[in-house]
Amino acid sequence: MNLLITGGAGFIGSHYIRSLLADAYHGHEEDRLTVLDKLTYSGTLTSLPNNHPRLTFVRGDICDADLLMDVLPGHDAVVHFAAESHVDRSIAGSTPFITTNVVGTHTLLECCRRTGVERFVHVSTDEVYGSVEEGSWTESSPLEPNSPYGASKAASDLVVRAFHRTYGLWTTVTRCSNNYGPYQFPEKIIPLFVTRLLDGGKVPLYGDGRHVREWLHVDDHCRAIQLVLKSGRAGETYNVGGGTGLTNSELTRRVLAELELGWDRVEYVQDRQGHDRRYSLDASRIRDELGFEPRIAFADGLADTIRWYGENRAWWEPLARRAATLGAPVG
Repeated sequence: MNLLITGGAGFIGSHYIRSLLADAYHGHEEDRLTVLDKLTYSGTLTSLPNNHPRLTFVRGDICDADLLMDVLPGHDAVVHFAAESHVDRSIAGSTPFITTNVVGTHTLLECCRRTGVERFVHVSTDEVYGSVEEGSWTESSPLEPNSPYGASKAASDLVVRAFHRTYGLWTTVTRCSNNYGPYQFPEKIIPLFVTRLLDGGKVPLYGDGRHVREWLHVDDHCRAIQLVLKSGRAGETYNVGGGTGLTNSELTRRVLAELELGWDRVEYVQDRQGHDRRYSLDASRIRDELGFEPRIAFADGLADTIRWYGENRAWWEPLARRAATLGAPVG
């Protein structure tokens, strides 16, 4: 299979690529991969293998239809990771999120339709559902996003759905809970906290710290995406939940404990605008249909992730400096 992977120099996309090239997915050992990435502030080639014979890199924008029409022919499937993804940045300035996540996804779909791409997997987020006080969202729950980022992803999900219903394009959507793991850009909460603590600094905690997020290791997420690509139903949406729900305060305590540090390294900061209180996914569909279950316990994955950042300063320090020059949001 020839795969085009958009946003492959980012956190989740690069893990998916490294897994494919390490033959982690049975039956895909000969797949050839084309990575299309704009290399914005959070994308970096240092997350990808160098000079792998099955990997081709193209620097470009998913909004560039002429480029897509040159690159797409000959590819059997697209796995679409490319997105502006940081909520705080979307609050500070929403235009890039609408452009990339909505217009870019539409451009990509239209070019896939015109070039005969057979499968399209759209990687989305639980944030499209908004906030849930109790229980868990199913795939049929209404989309009620509260941030410009969440709204842009919800809009792109609906465009993907429309291309299946109107044109018959084989599409699926995955909506995942918060990811963590190695190679995550140091502006998201876990790498932000870990890298600041490793440098002797303090970590910022929004509001009262009681906002709840569900966590899934990036390796489990990528396995789920591969299952959906291989065996998912056309036109379907699959929630990919981690099953570990923690308040931000609880998460902070776990990070501090791993580093043997105390609560004096925490400073409370003003809450985010429109901050969703709680996320929780019902992932029974992907479990029952495709047999997916997370394999990495959160305690083990968090410990391994913290260890990785401690051992790979050469990877994250330049990115942290880059984020600082851009006025990186809290997390």
